Amino acid sequence: MNIYLVASGDLRLGANQVCWDAQAQMEQLLSEAVAEAGGKIIRAHAYDEKKQHGFIDSQKMGMQVFKNIDPTAPLIVAESVWQYSHHVLAGLITHQGPILTVANWSGEWPGLVGMLNLNGSLTKAGVEYSTLWSVDFSDDFFKSNLKSWLQTATIQPDFSHVRAFDKALIPADELAKGTAFAQAFRKEKAIMGVFDEGCMGMFNAIVPDHLLHPTGIYKERLSQSSLYAKMLTVKDEEAETVLQWLLDKGMKFNWGTDEVTQLTKNQTLLQCKMYIAAVRIAAEFGCDTIGIQYQQGLKDLVPASDLVEGLLNNQNRPPVFDEEGNELFAGEALPHFNEVDECAGIDALVTYNLWRSMGLKGENTLHDLRYGEHFKNETVDGFVWVFLISGAAPPEHFVGGYEGTSSERQPEMYFRLGGGSVKGVSKPGSIVWSRVYVMDDALHCDLGIGECVDLPKEELDRRWNMTTPQWPIMNAILKGVSRDQMMGRHKANHIQVVYAENESEANKCCRIKAAALQELGIQVHFCGDVAV
Repeated sequence: MNIYLVASGDLRLGANQVCWDAQAQMEQLLSEAVAEAGGKIIRAHAYDEKKQHGFIDSQKMGMQVFKNIDPTAPLIVAESVWQYSHHVLAGLITHQGPILTVANWSGEWPGLVGMLNLNGSLTKAGVEYSTLWSVDFSDDFFKSNLKSWLQTATIQPDFSHVRAFDKALIPADELAKGTAFAQAFRKEKAIMGVFDEGCMGMFNAIVPDHLLHPTGIYKERLSQSSLYAKMLTVKDEEAETVLQWLLDKGMKFNWGTDEVTQLTKNQTLLQCKMYIAAVRIAAEFGCDTIGIQYQQGLKDLVPASDLVEGLLNNQNRPPVFDEEGNELFAGEALPHFNEVDECAGIDALVTYNLWRSMGLKGENTLHDLRYGEHFKNETVDGFVWVFLISGAAPPEHFVGGYEGTSSERQPEMYFRLGGGSVKGVSKPGSIVWSRVYVMDDALHCDLGIGECVDLPKEELDRRWNMTTPQWPIMNAILKGVSRDQMMGRHKANHIQVVYAENESEANKCCRIKAAALQELGIQVHFCGDVAV
């Protein structure tokens, strides 16, 4: 049996070049596994000598590649890199044969993150697909499921950890609290400020207006060019004041002098100007939450937006004033959804306000579901995920707060003009995790509880160094959800996390949040060991 293989890639040449060797090695192992199972891989597009990689790196190229693929043939999308889903979405939507998405289980190479985004995008688009992952494609789990796909064109994922929301199982007082919050939220209405949609090909991250409006949230479509223009109006001394506030709080900046390879003070000051500009625009348009795309457009003009995003998600943050001297959003976070992931934006806004209404700390953030391994010592025994994001996590989440927060230069292959992250180690404690996504032309949300664990420094550093050590990290165990259950179910590269005081409170808050989301018209699914 002949199986076509395509590899969706990044839009950024440097990222594709850096990840190509890992992709080539992965494809070789995958081809051997397919051959052992009785199939033959046919690569649908060639290595490009000029570009020095073999990825599909544009939507136009993707359309051309699919013109030469038998639309009824079995097809594998193989990923060892962050990929832009829209590069291949057009071809996959019209493909009639069975589709299998595959990623290498690696912390170093972000194929898992890319594949999960593609899976979420295919789910939103209504495309049927199967999905698999493996360290080296020799394990029994991978081989048995690959054989099933080759024989039956399907793989049956394990959803035994998933339960549909049932209000009859929610304590009456919690159901009433969540329902009342949602009714008031929808009546009040909220504005989601979107600084350009479609970041990094994330089709799954764009929520259609007809699904968003019933929640009470409405988009204010803004332009990143407006953000850049507003930055130009921010005075140097205003940026210096923000930076000094952070330094006084104990935040550290790993500055150097080389603009090309190091974080410089000038880059940080430009990020401080972006922070002020973003808050002022949000206030001008009455936004309750905002999302900055950055990776397309702003990346060619200014340093990264991640310092901005982490500060916005923190309730205790540098004050920002309008031109008349009035403080904006005084004493409050301005929830930011990284990479304009509007699904995460819904979650961030609802969670922040719901937690605050219960007298709890409302800081929350998305992370990439980047990697994971089992870890065991005298205090930890479980599958510990590496949650990692490019810098949008709030200092409130970190051990030591601002004093445990540093800012390091973003990797050159993604961030040509530099800029610093908001880096820290997420503090141990109970969490509620979630993901809002689009399926069957409706909003859904998976919810669960977990624990952020304290790993020994040696293990922490090993995980950080194999992924992206410049970024904030959360080491989390998801209660009652295995690795393969999570991977087979999750519909996005991102996962939302917020802290609770203890596991009992995490269960309670999870149930209240579920009641609120259900009342907002979002179909809720409990995952794992949520006490209901």
